[in-house]
Amino acid sequence: MNFDLNDNKEVVVLLGAGDMGLAIIKRISAGKKILLADINEEKLETLKKQLTYSGYDVETQVTNAMDLESIRQLAKKADSLGPVMYFIDTAGASPNQASPDHIIDLDLIGTSYAIDEFGKVMARGGAGLIISSMTGYMPSPLTKEDEHLLRIIPTDELKNLDCLKEDVIVNSGVAYVVSKRANQLRVQYASADSWAERGARINTISPGIIVTPLAYDEFEAAGEGYQQMIDVCGAKRVGTSDEIAFASEFLLSNKAGFITGIDLLIDGGTIAAISSGKMDIQIQ
Repeated sequence: MNFDLNDNKEVVVLLGAGDMGLAIIKRISAGKKILLADINEEKLETLKKQLTYSGYDVETQVTNAMDLESIRQLAKKADSLGPVMYFIDTAGASPNQASPDHIIDLDLIGTSYAIDEFGKVMARGGAGLIISSMTGYMPSPLTKEDEHLLRIIPTDELKNLDCLKEDVIVNSGVAYVVSKRANQLRVQYASADSWAERGARINTISPGIIVTPLAYDEFEAAGEGYQQMIDVCGAKRVGTSDEIAFASEFLLSNKAGFITGIDLLIDGGTIAAISSGKMDIQIQ
């Protein structure tokens, strides 16, 4: 049966097919073409079947989010499917899942490649969203000059920056904090540069402690620190993927047509508590 007789549908791209990304695309993708991208082919097929049985039009592409050519091919495929109106990037590894180098390559360099490549194919009026983290607001070794360079330097030159060398990125926690701050900075620049030239918007969201299956790896490895953050935050609880999806739907919609290049912190007040001295955070 042909469930959808419409042609030239708007395209929604999700890079990193986790719970948070799926919650977002379910809110914005009815009547559109979804392109799911992840490095895990089996996972993609499972999610495609799940979404298709829920009435969505889905295609997939196995993509290595650390590899420029792989991301370039994803952008090319998206462009071939129709006008690329939405790009959501949730790909990343957390501190207890990966080495410092892997986090820099995936969360920072890979995300920057995706910002660059989709900045070449977005349709006018389209919108992008990079999922960063509240850790981008936490203490880091970055100076103002470091942040300036992280904002403007071409992606291929990022790895040459002194602030990304081993003597600065001493562990996975520091790598994660620096990468997430860099996400915010790269989006600021792109919103005024390549994305602006195409008439498209791009923003970041920085979630706090959001419960997903993968988050339990972090809870098991650093549960005491997470519990302290829950204890001091104003909301006194964790967040959900649906809460991130509600905010994402707004930022991706025409209602947010005058919003670009910003970061929306959604953390239940954790960073406010840390900034107010309610908790002394140590990045490890």
